[in-house]
Amino acid sequence: MEFTNLTYEVEFRILGFSGLMATPILSFFIILIIYIFNVVGNSLIIVVTNMDTSLYKPMYFFLGNLSLVDMSFTTVTLPKTMEIFLSAKKTICFACCIMQMYFFLSVGVTESFLLALMSYDRYLAICNALQYTRIMTNRVCIFMVLGCWISGLFSILLPVIFISRLPFCKSHDINHFFCDLSPVIQLSCSNTKILEIFIFLTAIIVILGTFSVIVLSYFKIVISILRISTSTGKKKAFSTCASHLIAVLIYYGTIIFMYVRPKSKSNLDLDKQTSVFYSIITPTLNPLIYTLRNNEMKRSIRKLLKKNSVFFS
Repeated sequence: MEFTNLTYEVEFRILGFSGLMATPILSFFIILIIYIFNVVGNSLIIVVTNMDTSLYKPMYFFLGNLSLVDMSFTTVTLPKTMEIFLSAKKTICFACCIMQMYFFLSVGVTESFLLALMSYDRYLAICNALQYTRIMTNRVCIFMVLGCWISGLFSILLPVIFISRLPFCKSHDINHFFCDLSPVIQLSCSNTKILEIFIFLTAIIVILGTFSVIVLSYFKIVISILRISTSTGKKKAFSTCASHLIAVLIYYGTIIFMYVRPKSKSNLDLDKQTSVFYSIITPTLNPLIYTLRNNEMKRSIRKLLKKNSVFFS
């Protein structure tokens, strides 16, 4: 694996969704609507969980941070994607590409740890209810969330530094709508096998590690719920976990396909379409998933909207 200083002069061309979407103008407005919906929905959750004292609980503290991550997910990629739709050059400077890749992967890792943390929180709330408030104190919750953000910032730092030092003397056309790992690495003219193995091992540790925590937590949750004698109690317990489980299945189903498989099986066109699910659809749908199935959130949102309507009337 060779490194070079000449790479910083490279300018990449983002191919985007060429051949997959309608005219650039229509594509621009579709992405713009999705982005606005994402920002408004996730911002609403952040505001509500911070303003309504009845939501000052670990679950909603984690949810507020998840909404911040989801908003960051799309903010890192979609504004540049929209610019590409309206631009003739469709280029991105090398430093911008590396920064986009780093922050996108960082928030992705943070989301994985947050989803695992939220499943552990639900496990404690259902399976260890008597000790829940003693274990999940405000201080513990803050440290756990800080751990998720710090893990996201540092776990992906070394692979991105290695990529930033690669020579790029092949085509500079990135077959994607943002600077992701595989489409960028494939443009390098050096032997990247060691780097790909390192990235693959990092993905296994982060993705499968957090997914294992989620699976184990929900396995114990299901066993605990089945022991509840009343059907009403079972329904209430399942309802508190259903929204989180839906989000997890959509998110992990796509990122496991994307990052935890041999790169010899990689198909950039298929990868590009798959990445839409975890980078755009899931972060945008999460506000709906976590509000439509949550009575406390719906009640708090109605209260906030009613309060503001009275204020502005």
